[in-house]
Amino acid sequence: METLSEAYREHPLHLRHIIPLDFSSVLSLPDSHSWSLSQDNDYFSFKDTSSSSIPIIDLMDPNAKELIGLACEQWGAFQIKNHGIPLSVIEGVENEAKRLFSLPSEQKLKALRSPGGATGYGRARISPFFPKFMWHEGFTIIGSPSHDAKKIWPNDYARFCDLMENYEKQMKFIAERLTEMMLEMLEISEEKREWVGGSNICGAVQLNFYPTCPEPNRAMGLAPHTDTSLFTILHQSQTTGLQIFREENGWVPVQPHPNALVVNTGDLLHIISNARFRCALHRVTVNRTFQRYSVAYFYSPPIDYLLSPMPTSYLNSVQRFRPVTVKEYIGIKAKNLGEALSFISI
Repeated sequence: METLSEAYREHPLHLRHIIPLDFSSVLSLPDSHSWSLSQDNDYFSFKDTSSSSIPIIDLMDPNAKELIGLACEQWGAFQIKNHGIPLSVIEGVENEAKRLFSLPSEQKLKALRSPGGATGYGRARISPFFPKFMWHEGFTIIGSPSHDAKKIWPNDYARFCDLMENYEKQMKFIAERLTEMMLEMLEISEEKREWVGGSNICGAVQLNFYPTCPEPNRAMGLAPHTDTSLFTILHQSQTTGLQIFREENGWVPVQPHPNALVVNTGDLLHIISNARFRCALHRVTVNRTFQRYSVAYFYSPPIDYLLSPMPTSYLNSVQRFRPVTVKEYIGIKAKNLGEALSFISI
């Protein structure tokens, strides 16, 4: 069975798009990371969002499934509480992320992703699609993190690996629960849902670090994009930065709530739902005072799963996309970030 790592290996990056800036050594914003306000005005545009925020849904609420479906339709994002993951687990993973990113640059670079690699340390994979680099560094885990962690901590990698593997298992459990709710709302048949709960799903953990920035109004933490995944479950530290774009409101900040997790829908759910559920366009801003950390879990069907949206009675819809496998769509998006959905539109 082909893996997620192997699918990305077919779409290598140029090495210059992988190596992060040594943020600890710069005192001013370099031109390579300076986003022009006039040229890229859309990236910095704001509207009044004082009365808007994504929904917060209690998973213990008997109406949780319906509320999640409504949030997927209206926002493509929501926060969940009472999700069952102990705060100590979440804090442990965040502390390990802080330990990783606080290391000297030369030590982190020992686990640098190769151009054809999918795991390890490096810039965001979306970097080649933008004229400037982002004020961000990341560490990607698919499967066991031990191979990359051993490069950084040859004699002290076990704690990092144990915490990350446990976190991924708990995220997978929540993801399966959310997936069942979403697919039931879409009236997807049980036959089409057989993959849920299997061992060959596509899952990945992404550790993100956004250092303090000398000129935050001219820098971008993570440029606007949608995720390829079915959806993404995100733990964010108590520092603001994540924003969701909504046509009615512009860029809406996602305020951190203690022990709540953010869920944002991705392209694959948009395809399966025949465009009923949004795919959340999102970005991350940076600030001058506080560092920001987040941990994202990307969840998708198996790599060979055929995404075949079917027309339903919802808004008298007709089929919007042609059938496409997860692997094929990954390949399309690897070459056409913001336009990938148009390549499979009918």
